[in-house]
Amino acid sequence: MKITVAKSAGFCFGVDRAVELVYRLVDEGKKVCTLGPIIHNPQVVDDLTQKGVRILSSPKEAGPEDTVVIRSHGVSEQTYDDLRQMGAVYCDATCPFVAKIHRIVSEASKEGMTILIAGDKEHPEVQGIRGHCHGPSYVFKDEKELREAIKDAENDVKNGIIMVSQTTFKKTLWESCEEIAKNLYTNIKIFDTICNATQERQSEAVRLARQSDLMIVIGGRHSSNTAKLYEVCSRYCKTVLIETKDELNKDMLLPCGNIGVTAGASTPAYIIKEVLKTMSEVVKNNDEELNFAELLEQSLNEKLYTGKRVKGIVTSIAPSEIQVDVGAKQAGFVPVSELTDDPNAKPEDIVKKGDEIDLIVLKVNDQEGTVMLSKKRCDAEAGFEAIEKAYEEGTVLDGVVTDVVRGGVLVLTNSVKVFVPASQAAGSRVENLETLLKQPVKFKIIEVKENRRRAVGSVRAVIKEERAAAAEKFWENVEVGQTFKGEVKSLTSFGAFVDLGGVDGLIHITELSWSKIKHPSEVVNVGDIVEVYVKDLDKEKKRISLGYKKSEDNPWVKFENEYSVGQTVHAKIVSLTQFGAFAEILPGVDGLIHISQIANQHVAKVADFLQVGQEVDAKITDIDLEKKRISLSIRALLEEAQQKVEEEEKADLPEGVELSSDSEGE
Repeated sequence: MKITVAKSAGFCFGVDRAVELVYRLVDEGKKVCTLGPIIHNPQVVDDLTQKGVRILSSPKEAGPEDTVVIRSHGVSEQTYDDLRQMGAVYCDATCPFVAKIHRIVSEASKEGMTILIAGDKEHPEVQGIRGHCHGPSYVFKDEKELREAIKDAENDVKNGIIMVSQTTFKKTLWESCEEIAKNLYTNIKIFDTICNATQERQSEAVRLARQSDLMIVIGGRHSSNTAKLYEVCSRYCKTVLIETKDELNKDMLLPCGNIGVTAGASTPAYIIKEVLKTMSEVVKNNDEELNFAELLEQSLNEKLYTGKRVKGIVTSIAPSEIQVDVGAKQAGFVPVSELTDDPNAKPEDIVKKGDEIDLIVLKVNDQEGTVMLSKKRCDAEAGFEAIEKAYEEGTVLDGVVTDVVRGGVLVLTNSVKVFVPASQAAGSRVENLETLLKQPVKFKIIEVKENRRRAVGSVRAVIKEERAAAAEKFWENVEVGQTFKGEVKSLTSFGAFVDLGGVDGLIHITELSWSKIKHPSEVVNVGDIVEVYVKDLDKEKKRISLGYKKSEDNPWVKFENEYSVGQTVHAKIVSLTQFGAFAEILPGVDGLIHISQIANQHVAKVADFLQVGQEVDAKITDIDLEKKRISLSIRALLEEAQQKVEEEEKADLPEGVELSSDSEGE
């Protein structure tokens, strides 16, 4: 049995600083109170309670002689104000990383920004962060709640949104939320406030869990970071969470060859040492039994030994294992975990009764009359030969992503797991490698470490070759005017880049809409599938200009079909100039009402007669489609109305009497 302890196990800097401060104040003879438990560890809290340290739920509970300690989680601005107004003596043990978050949200909210916080809304650290927000704030714990929070925040957003996280928030989940936030709100400001110590602790725990049969996580059950350690370790091996050595038992430890140990940030060193001491005693007492069993096994069995390759006939199939006859006195069995790496596969889908299969001996137990064997390890040896051949010949292999590991992913092919670095896992940078899990991929072997039976692969190399071939074919056949469907890959201030299948083309911002827009995101988003046409080509420089807006949507075409000179239109004033006013006839089509055509009298200042937003009736007096100019006249309508009135008055006069046009004669 081998026991490995994580280097990062135990107190983090912020917690250590807070606990040390309380013990020092006690040693100085102070009457110490803490706002809430100083850490999420009942043993430390009990020890401090016995030394006279009281736990307060509110600053108002502090007495005049008390020294109040603010724990590493931090508190709200209101709590600081309450302590100052009471004249209380207090020591601030807020973790520097948490204090930094307080400054970020405080400054941003004072500028009118809305705050998004990744974390547990019931956790004291998150409550403290919200207590430094001077405006609207929203808390989310996963991708679903983030989408809901951004939607709920729409009415509150005045000067933008920022996003921060609880220091112990899960890194992979944060990266996923970060990507979602960028897509849902283009101008969001994101601050990665996860504590590096927390991330390193979780990463080290995962690495250890991958190599272990059992993981022991030590820490308080109410500790957020301890719970996260238990969660991430549980994915890779059997994991138990304990608070003290008293929760260990022999039956838990003995069946395991490799045991990993880690501890939460609130776990003191003495508790970790007590657990390790107890485990060591169990191992020491058991070593003699193990050595005797190994000697007996070697003396009774000369034919079968660990690592030997044998052939076996499948005699029966059960859900958890298959029975095989290997021609020895022992009954052979293959656990389902040694049959395949596919967790969803059933034994009956892999072998049938009577099949002859190649196996490797894992363990011989003559006392029980059994021998444990492995099919997948035997397959892996044969598979590695296929991988070596693929490396020499440059063959493309098919595989499935089975694990995310430090620095990349593992791809299963031919019963062998091949390491693919993060930089080689896709055609472009992948923010969250977890999104690749269980995905089928094509890849090439770029390195083989024969002595370690390890190989390194590249998905990117295959994609690069495929894109190069597609690009070559594309450039051979592309012509101006051709239509394509492509995916929007990125947005810039001047346009959108679209992947046409190995080649990227640019839709200039002016080609996205007939109306004037400020940014491409007003029309398209990354990931959208759009239909475009080739507007211009430069095969030498490999550049393509794409068109997106449709000619039938051209407002000038619509205007030409529906309007003519002499027609009266209802228009909206959109801007004023010294020489007249521009009025919108259709979205994207404006006409000019010259200052001389605004009224049937002298106009010295346009603003005296017209205002932006005002709706008016005007007559089209001239159209120049080539120059896209339209002349409008309000005066023409006024004169027509005046003429109609005069004609009606004239018709009502007695015969022989005429209206005089000389005003002096009236």
